[in-house]
Amino acid sequence: MLQGTASDVGKSILTTALCRILLQDGYRTAPYKSQNMALNSYVTLDGKEIGRAQGVQAEACGIAANTDMNPILIKPMKDMFSQIVIHGVPEMQMSAMDYRTEFLPKAKGIVLAALDRLREQYDIVLMEGAGSPAEINLKDRDIVNMNLAGWADSPVILVSDIDRGGVFASIVGTLELLEPHEVARVRGFIINKFRGDLALLKPGLDWLEERTGIPVLGVLPYIQDMRIEAEDSVVLDELQYQRQEKRDLDIVVIRYPRISNFTDFDALRWEPDVTVRFVQSVDELGTPDVIILPGTKDTISDLGFIQDRGLADAIMKQTQQRDVQLVGICGGYQMLGEQLSDPHAVEGNERDAAGLGLLPIRTSFLQQKRTVRVKGRLSQEHPLRLILPDTEANVAIAAYEIHMGVTEWTSMPGGSGHHPLFLIEADCENSLKSEEDTPIHPEGLATADGRVWGSYLHGLFDNDAFRRSWLNGVRGSKGLDAIPVTFQAEARKFAEFDRVADIVREHVDMEKIYEIIGCTRL
Repeated sequence: MLQGTASDVGKSILTTALCRILLQDGYRTAPYKSQNMALNSYVTLDGKEIGRAQGVQAEACGIAANTDMNPILIKPMKDMFSQIVIHGVPEMQMSAMDYRTEFLPKAKGIVLAALDRLREQYDIVLMEGAGSPAEINLKDRDIVNMNLAGWADSPVILVSDIDRGGVFASIVGTLELLEPHEVARVRGFIINKFRGDLALLKPGLDWLEERTGIPVLGVLPYIQDMRIEAEDSVVLDELQYQRQEKRDLDIVVIRYPRISNFTDFDALRWEPDVTVRFVQSVDELGTPDVIILPGTKDTISDLGFIQDRGLADAIMKQTQQRDVQLVGICGGYQMLGEQLSDPHAVEGNERDAAGLGLLPIRTSFLQQKRTVRVKGRLSQEHPLRLILPDTEANVAIAAYEIHMGVTEWTSMPGGSGHHPLFLIEADCENSLKSEEDTPIHPEGLATADGRVWGSYLHGLFDNDAFRRSWLNGVRGSKGLDAIPVTFQAEARKFAEFDRVADIVREHVDMEKIYEIIGCTRL
């Protein structure tokens, strides 16, 4: 089990790297996180929702993700309230106090049953903790850190982040707040995100080992340009404020408080001619080529956020005065419509709100969530500004949907000057049906000039032909020549697993880790 001295110290990335290493070394390996709190989620092949990190880790293991890998997912909705997803299905909304007092006492059976099933199927299960195991106000009902390690009789490796400072204090302080039997489970430390001269750190490492009697298993360097999908939106702090070189295309993503699935735009960030900026204010907006309204866990509240900050007015002004594209994905698509209605308060406290009024749609939030993987193609009448290669006039797309809202057109497409974007030909809800029996339905909507468009499809920009054709269309509107597809998103993802695994192998004592696991390298 990998636990951390705090959130965002690198547990998820290190777990992903070890998943890849163990696969490379011949072990059937599965990831596991009993309880996850995240708005970046992953849709399994059977249409269930789990934390994105465990979905990515399963990919690194070369296996299909399932809900046993993350049986409990907490999705924050509003202050002190969250949606509780159990084995991929939203079951309830609870306050933090009710979750702790009413649900956690019953959760042990859920998480251990899932873990037992994984242990029956795989050689090694890599468990990931959450936050810190030393939260003394929460420890008595912990189901994700040291209590779980005890139930599973698992050794623990403690991970800490030196880049934020105070690494020795955080490690020793964590141990001081653990019970003796919990400290006994800690078999090693890994220090992450080191930027300096290791020789200068060595006296501190020697002191730490002498002080605790626990070995340092490795010191990982700060890995530049990490291209493994992040789960925690705290990484957006770094993306928002880091200096970025000026490139041909400037794409702005609006960062509202409850932004979800921001990894939708990772592939855009990897393009050599694109700068992607996450912004929260009018001053940061600038004059981009594209403005994207991303997904959100609380559409009405985050719409109010951009209105209160003047961002909505600034965005509307730009679409009227400049040749800028405005794109809405999932919750952002809902915002582009005329009306939003949440009669059952499934997302937040606000029951009704007027949308931006740029697309003839209205959305009602129902109590049943749609989580589904889909496949389709571009609609023949789509008005998107694409520059397509001659060989790919009918671009195929694969994506996923994850939303509570049901969106309806308020006027018929075509006659209103608006057109659907895609034809969905298959989804996992209809996976048992033949192609002839699977209903084909239109998805997404755009203005006739293609300048404003929206879609429910997450992962849309991971489709290489679509992404590059759309970017070339933006280039064309600026008088720039089109360029060919620069990379394959899926191949790059798996190459990144291997790259980070190689770095971990180089800087971490894998022989000692195998000894801690209790097995030998095959």
